[in-house]
Amino acid sequence: MKVFISQPMRDKTNEEIKKERAAAIEYVKKEIGEDAEAIDSFFEEAPHKAKPLWCLGKSIQLLGTADVAVFIGDWGKYRGCKIEYAVCKEYGIKALCVSRCLHTKEG
Repeated sequence: MKVFISQPMRDKTNEEIKKERAAAIEYVKKEIGEDAEAIDSFFEEAPHKAKPLWCLGKSIQLLGTADVAVFIGDWGKYRGCKIEYAVCKEYGIKALCVSRCLHTKEG
């Protein structure tokens, strides 16, 4: 099962993003099954001058290959995540919102 992870990335380090993604896939494996495989939608190697819409376009392309999408963090406050959620609803991709289930920071 291919899993797309949608998460806010603004003002986060690469390490914070990766930690959240790892927690999300572990959650999905426990809830859905061990065959869950995260789609790599974190564009560390994006062109330096890439605009947010470039990343969103790439994300939607990858979302089209997903069996399920997992929305983590305060995703509902971020336009890219909200658009990805709308795409799931419009195209029949199962969307799981686990914002409160993942605790990746101390405190």
